[in-house]
Amino acid sequence: MRRVHDFHGGIHPAENKHQSLQQPIRNAGIPPQLILPLSQHIGAPARPVVAVGEQVLKGQLIAEPGGHVSVPLHAPTSGMVSAIEDRPIPHPSGFPAPCIVIDCDQEDRWAPLQGVANYRDCEATELLELIRAGGIAGMGGAGFPTAVKLAGKPGRAVKTLIINGTECEPYITADDSLMRERATDIVEGIAILQHILQPQEVLLGLEDNKPEAIAALRAATAGSTIEVVTFPTKYPSGGEKQLIEILTGQQVPSGGLPGDIGIVCQNVGTAVAVRDAICHGRPLLSRITTVTGDAVEAPQNFEVLLGTPMQYLLELAGLHPERCERLVMGGPMMGFTVTTAQAPIVKTTNCILAPTAAELPPPPPAQPCIRCGLCAEACPASLLPQQLFWFAQGKEFEKLEQHKLFDCIECGACSWVCPSHIPLVQYYRASKADILEQRREHAKSEQARQRFEARQVRLAQEEEEREAKRAARKAAAEKRAELAAQGDAEDPIQAAIERAKAKKAAQQDGQPVAASVSPEAALRQKLAKAEQRLAQSVASGEDAKIVSALEASVERLKGKLAEAESATTESGAT
Repeated sequence: MRRVHDFHGGIHPAENKHQSLQQPIRNAGIPPQLILPLSQHIGAPARPVVAVGEQVLKGQLIAEPGGHVSVPLHAPTSGMVSAIEDRPIPHPSGFPAPCIVIDCDQEDRWAPLQGVANYRDCEATELLELIRAGGIAGMGGAGFPTAVKLAGKPGRAVKTLIINGTECEPYITADDSLMRERATDIVEGIAILQHILQPQEVLLGLEDNKPEAIAALRAATAGSTIEVVTFPTKYPSGGEKQLIEILTGQQVPSGGLPGDIGIVCQNVGTAVAVRDAICHGRPLLSRITTVTGDAVEAPQNFEVLLGTPMQYLLELAGLHPERCERLVMGGPMMGFTVTTAQAPIVKTTNCILAPTAAELPPPPPAQPCIRCGLCAEACPASLLPQQLFWFAQGKEFEKLEQHKLFDCIECGACSWVCPSHIPLVQYYRASKADILEQRREHAKSEQARQRFEARQVRLAQEEEEREAKRAARKAAAEKRAELAAQGDAEDPIQAAIERAKAKKAAQQDGQPVAASVSPEAALRQKLAKAEQRLAQSVASGEDAKIVSALEASVERLKGKLAEAESATTESGAT
């Protein structure tokens, strides 16, 4: 038998699990309408690929992944897309978010599905793509995309695959009922995960307060390499890092991931979803959800379509609204209050808790910290909750990070033992949000700085290019001025063009090209062109040096012409 280990801290709250385990899993049926948030997972929201008014079939793709860390969304039943708009969703913020709304036709007509005949004949990459296409996200935690988690980092081998069946939170029994009733499906899903990851060992861990589930799993794993490991009940044994320490004795480094030490963890519900996607081609359309609390007549577990309004499910369980203190998604330790019963079931909804005021009374007003140290004793992450509390109050974000705030798993053990009733986890959540926002703002400002610097470099390069062109033009102008000052004001290129034109015109007229012209005529032509060039320079506002040089050239040509004409006159007189 494998030796199990213990982790620091932990508590033993009342379990309150038996209430919802009196009946087998019940199919919740099809509600009149489904509300499907585009973000039911960690990562980028999915993008709709359907339009309002479009008819959809069960299992049909209705939203594609919004990025690498994202998953698609499928229609849980057949019907018509009646809206794509913001609706209330189950989230601690209480804010609405984009959703696809389907009016169900109650016919439950399937889109064509195609499973894999034998997954052992498939490459790991092919199976990972099928898991991604199935829209599977972790069903026991925050909903991280399963295919991304399984892919891990290239070249990193997996030593241990851990299947989490702990379900340590009070009241919740969704995984317990799944392990009791569908142990064979779980084992089939684990076998597929084994084929993908090729781990050295597979451990299926669960607390010793689930005897029926333990028996079912041991029977289903007989003859396999999967080892069912049980350990004493203590909250929060189901935390990923805590379960790893219990089963292997290893600790995940601060700020690290299980993959850093060669371990991958998956939930039992996720294993079943993987089996359905690979063997039958069924995307993730439903999940097991516990409905419990003293305000419902018949606490039980339901297999419920994603997008089902909580109100519909609560009515099936016999809710007494007048007795319900508040609605909680999740358990009393890590769950959060839902602002409306119209919020839908999503991929991570493992429980809806409807307690009475006597069952889950509002906490009394917080009192000052008395530094008793009970919170530090209870913390499963070996943190200093009271120190984090003081830093959070002062918004000393750098010190919070130095004291490993982000190692906090928000289990609520510190708040549960606090004699001053300080809502410690609320402070930690708020501080994490503030730090993440600060990081986003810093990243934005850094991006803006880089854009500004790149623009400055580009502008400087453009200015250098313009300056080079200006210098080239100036040099050309000075060269022309120099030529003009030497007595030849005409542009040599233009002169060549004019000579060519004259020659061509003479040839076309059938006249012989003049072999030579008189000196006076040549000077008159030069003078006319120089005067024309001077007039153009003055009109265009050219550099004063050029104009001055052209004027001097004109005067010289006039002088030469006068001398030539005088010489010709004297020659004729003699």
